[in-house]
Amino acid sequence: MKQAYFFVAVLALAGCAQLPPKEAAQPVKTPVSTDIVNFRIPPDALGARDPQLTAVLVKVGALAAAQKQPTTILVTALGADFPYLNQAIWRGVPAQHSVKISLENLTAGANQTYSVSVKPTP
Repeated sequence: MKQAYFFVAVLALAGCAQLPPKEAAQPVKTPVSTDIVNFRIPPDALGARDPQLTAVLVKVGALAAAQKQPTTILVTALGADFPYLNQAIWRGVPAQHSVKISLENLTAGANQTYSVSVKPTP
């Protein structure tokens, strides 16, 4: 009989437990990227000056130039590779659009990936 009272008491207490209001649950916000394009440069393609990489870099320049707002292109690589990368990117930018494009170079550190990103200029 004691077990029956205990069972009834547990059921009663369980029914009284408060549930958190639905408004208290906040949706998880994921960071929003403002990058128009962002990709990693394979080191072997960079070292070999791969023609496909050159073609992609030219298209990056053209994509940046096609934006309506001013655009920043950030290139992360070794200092020795900047002339090649910058030249390939600028080849895709028509002369009349070069004013609204900013090209920034960031020297890659040890174990840092080489990359190119295009984003609106703040």
